[in-house]
Amino acid sequence: MTQRTAAPFYLDCDTGIDDALALAYLLASPRAELVGIGTVSGNISAAGGARNTLDLLSLAGHPDIPVAVGAHDPQVGTFHGGAPHVHGDNGIGGVDLPTSDREPIEATAAELLVQLAHQHAGELRVVAIGPLTNIAEALRLEPKLPELVAEITIMGGAAMAPGNITPVAEANIANDPEAAAEVLAASWNVTLVPLDVTMTNVFEESHRQELLASEHPVSQALGEMLGYYFGFYIDIFGRACSAMHDPLAAAIAVRGVELAVAPTVRVAVDTTNGPSRGQTVCDLRGLYAGFPAQSGARCQVVLELGEDFAPHLLGTMQAAWLSEEQVAAPVA
Repeated sequence: MTQRTAAPFYLDCDTGIDDALALAYLLASPRAELVGIGTVSGNISAAGGARNTLDLLSLAGHPDIPVAVGAHDPQVGTFHGGAPHVHGDNGIGGVDLPTSDREPIEATAAELLVQLAHQHAGELRVVAIGPLTNIAEALRLEPKLPELVAEITIMGGAAMAPGNITPVAEANIANDPEAAAEVLAASWNVTLVPLDVTMTNVFEESHRQELLASEHPVSQALGEMLGYYFGFYIDIFGRACSAMHDPLAAAIAVRGVELAVAPTVRVAVDTTNGPSRGQTVCDLRGLYAGFPAQSGARCQVVLELGEDFAPHLLGTMQAAWLSEEQVAAPVA
């Protein structure tokens, strides 16, 4: 029997609908051991995201993973109230999950990340799929964090694609540009998963029906949530479907999918107060020469996948759920 080998992962999220998909994927992936989760205000408040996360973990049978509440407000300004038109008032499409009896731990998300980085020094992988406020705070708590963390994968930004909050800015970066600038300037191995790739990998209604048809409670809950999410994307794609921002970042972080175009380049964030605030400025001038190596560059920017993502996402979760059912089945 092949032994499961999994790297330790810390997830920083603002648990809306696509965050819930990313969480389910990381729990299902044989390549990941989720050792801690922090929440930040974005799709919903940090406290609301923590409640959604705890309830999802309980529903999935993983109540032991610590969840910490992180920053409520960005570094500059205050939390804008979330995105109920995209994710619903409760962040998960109005779906009522069974309420877990667990509460968040006392430590903040930044403190939990620093603790786990020391506990799993040189091995911890970070997946950040919300605004980067907690990650920037952790950097200030522990300046050696980039040396302790093996790598960080960030869902955010737009390299050549248009933004989704402003013409040039993506939501996670735009919600706290100062934090994003600080995180991307740090000396660690970064993979940026921008709108260029997340908007071109779509979850269709046929995929949602597969989730709804499953007997697994997490699958059914995700399918119900996606019904709300699809409603937002009808005006964008012209049909009931959705982009797969956060689960795609999770899959890239665990190396579950093949990358076709992913140059390592220099990336900066615009923190001015003009119309380009929150823009990720990616140095893609090597495009026509096939992206030769850039001196001092450390940010891998994923532009294209080498495969269709939705089947991998579904297959990974379904395989894990089937395995759970087989373990739980009584011996004849």
